[in-house]
Amino acid sequence: MLGIEYPVFQGGMAWIADAQLAAAVSNAGGLGIIAAGNADGTYVREQIKKAKELTSKPFGLNIMLLSPFADEIAQIAVDEGVEVITTGAGNATKYMQMWLDAGIKVIPVVPSVTFAKLAARSGATAVIAEGGESGGHIGELNTMALVPQVCDAVDLPVIAAGGIADGRGMAAAFALGAEAVQLGTRFLSAYECNIHENYKKKVLKAGDTSTMVTGRRLGHPVRSIRNAFSRDYAKVEYTDISDDDLEALAAGKLRDAVVDGDEKGGCFLAGQSAGLVTKEESCEEIIQDLMQDCEKQLRRLEEWVK
Repeated sequence: MLGIEYPVFQGGMAWIADAQLAAAVSNAGGLGIIAAGNADGTYVREQIKKAKELTSKPFGLNIMLLSPFADEIAQIAVDEGVEVITTGAGNATKYMQMWLDAGIKVIPVVPSVTFAKLAARSGATAVIAEGGESGGHIGELNTMALVPQVCDAVDLPVIAAGGIADGRGMAAAFALGAEAVQLGTRFLSAYECNIHENYKKKVLKAGDTSTMVTGRRLGHPVRSIRNAFSRDYAKVEYTDISDDDLEALAAGKLRDAVVDGDEKGGCFLAGQSAGLVTKEESCEEIIQDLMQDCEKQLRRLEEWVK
């Protein structure tokens, strides 16, 4: 459907998933995805053009629908001939027909069966069922519960995301009914990922309980690595602080982590799978490790068939 060699998507991580990372993933046989995040049209157009210079293979664009530039980015995707769009943080229905008319394959990220059905009715090509184990903005359901219910609810290919970082997770996703997987945290350790070295070190040192969730009060919970910022935010989240002031506390903190490597004041988004990420590798090595381990696990499971 997408013209990729392996059923592996790279997550559209804001401030992180740029043209270099996306192109490296696509060149390695997966689907690299540029993240628009809250960036303006100029930046996104530049990244799309750069990715086209770095790879001749398909890549995607993730559009965060809450972005103030969403309308502009939606049109740029059409103008620049983007082949695949993934969406998050909102409802893509208003753009769907324009994208489909342009021949773009649209794959929304969904946190629930309700959103999956809505995406299917609006003409989505596939859906990414993302569990709460993932980094960044999360839903309430975990991947184990979400993926099979979404597979049962819609007649579309389902990509599993959230908590998947190795071949065991990939094999489990296939067992749940998914046809592909999306990884974000694992690609934070890629050589081609242009995050600050402090960010990479935090991911590589992380364990199973190193992440926490904040932001539930505001209706958009976020999973990140525990540090001074996330702990301080959690302390004030349910005090008498106003919503506006609480929102302001997090403004710019992801950039502080990605660009400046501010270990105390930055927001280091990562999923619960961070404890499985133990070394730096190229995108090609990551995907090859993933596929080989997945095949190993699937062969091992034959022992249970009598």
